[in-house]
Amino acid sequence: MTQATEPSTRDARPIDRSHGPSDGICFDRRRLIGGAAAGAALALLPAAARAEAAPPALPAAGSPFSDATVPDLARALGNRPFAGQPANDVPDALKNLPREAYEGIRLRSEALIWGGEPHGFAVEPLVRGFYYTDRVALFLVEDGVVRPVVYERGHYEAGSEVGVAGMAALPETDPGFSGLRIRARFGERHQDFAVFQGACFYRLVGQGQEFGVNGRALMLRPADPRGEEFPRWRALFVERPRTPDGPLVIHALIDSDSLAAALRLELRPGETSTATVTATLVTRKAIDHLGLGGMQAPFLFGPHDRRGADDARAAVYAAGGLQIRNGGGEAIWRPVRNPETLQISGFLDNGPQGFGLIQRDRSPTTFEDHLHPWERCPSLWVEPGEAAGVKEGGEGSAGPWGEGAVTLLEIPSDAEINENVIAYWRPKAALPAGQEIRVAYRQNWGGEPSVGPLARVTGTRSGRGGATPRRLFLVDFTGDVLFTPEGAMVPLDTVLIAGPGRIVEGATRWIARPETRTVRVAFELDPGSERAVELRLALKTEGRQITETWLYRWTP
Repeated sequence: MTQATEPSTRDARPIDRSHGPSDGICFDRRRLIGGAAAGAALALLPAAARAEAAPPALPAAGSPFSDATVPDLARALGNRPFAGQPANDVPDALKNLPREAYEGIRLRSEALIWGGEPHGFAVEPLVRGFYYTDRVALFLVEDGVVRPVVYERGHYEAGSEVGVAGMAALPETDPGFSGLRIRARFGERHQDFAVFQGACFYRLVGQGQEFGVNGRALMLRPADPRGEEFPRWRALFVERPRTPDGPLVIHALIDSDSLAAALRLELRPGETSTATVTATLVTRKAIDHLGLGGMQAPFLFGPHDRRGADDARAAVYAAGGLQIRNGGGEAIWRPVRNPETLQISGFLDNGPQGFGLIQRDRSPTTFEDHLHPWERCPSLWVEPGEAAGVKEGGEGSAGPWGEGAVTLLEIPSDAEINENVIAYWRPKAALPAGQEIRVAYRQNWGGEPSVGPLARVTGTRSGRGGATPRRLFLVDFTGDVLFTPEGAMVPLDTVLIAGPGRIVEGATRWIARPETRTVRVAFELDPGSERAVELRLALKTEGRQITETWLYRWTP
């Protein structure tokens, strides 16, 4: 394993961590909940307070609610030892349901909470079942007052033919809720907009899109030899929108062995839907591997990676690559893979501008899948620290989005339901036990972010080279900047680096396609006896880079 090195302020370099963890990391941050002012602060919780804190009770019906309610609950939880909730009390009939039968259970349209109101949002409580066994308390907040959501069997129906078995398994008594689904108005139509269910996972879509990438509210020790710790939803409070065009605000209480947390999510549907997130984290234990802005998506095979794909479809994936805009403004595109062995890459940075798992391919012919529209899956782009509209940290500090690394996990998979590609921000500094931090970011669910005037990477293909063990790569860049107004290709210089391994001399060439404003770079890699090679490619003209930086890790 190559251990992590000190991160450069402006360089995003891939680090091979395919066999173990890197140095521990974490951060501090000023309070952002409710628009409080920013500055450098860490609240060390007194040991006596931690020992004496009583278990917090969730608000009773009719209790007042404010933006401080859930952070106060998180502090109360974090000041006492962790106590897991039972998950073995789900009725067997529900727990043993097949996925299709469970997902066929839907709330009747007339029973949707707030259905038909001017704001256009409707809430659907999801019962526990299948492998969703965590009990999540659901509350509505109306006019500043808490109202618990109550289970009523008669409000549910078999939303599909396979849902009949699910309906038969529903008990008369309350089985508990596992989360919620939200419908929203997009223009003149309504569609499923968001789902909060399972550990602390949630998903949003833009207008006309299908669910794909999953967001993760918090991540602890992913792909770590010590084992991953999964924070879990404990309660969700949904505020009734106050205006027809207002956002939907959800307050989430999260609990885990190492920490408790409160999230405030402000959701707005649109062509690209947004989630503005502010969070308060209260640590019970020292945390040396924290993931922020986490996300995951399936990648089974694609044009540059068809390993083991005996499949009539052309491609199967919900995200084709990791996009990064680092602190120095460099635009990076890293195609993702379904590798033979676990691959962990860290792109060191200081003050990243954004990152995300991106679905660039929007043509059905890319996938040739008549059952699942992969081309309609949303991209998920995270903009650190911009959610609160204030500067991170204090003087000389960038808070949680300072030094650290965008981390990419690529996990071997043999099924498209496996979300085997994971990305998150890992801050550099470790966080001791008994501390409170605040963090903010904005998520864009929908189209991909702009790369400005730069040419984008629009294709990556790989195959056998001219001789064993050489590999041929075809990388397409598309953008007007590559051509003159008359359609001629501008003078280009290729920046192409392999380490280790070598680029085959004389095998690199450009293929210009003016009609599509595309330049293809073809080159051959000779990996020799190496088992992993990092590749870096960009195009320049007159010393100025005019394309994204293409990064790739080749493995056999």
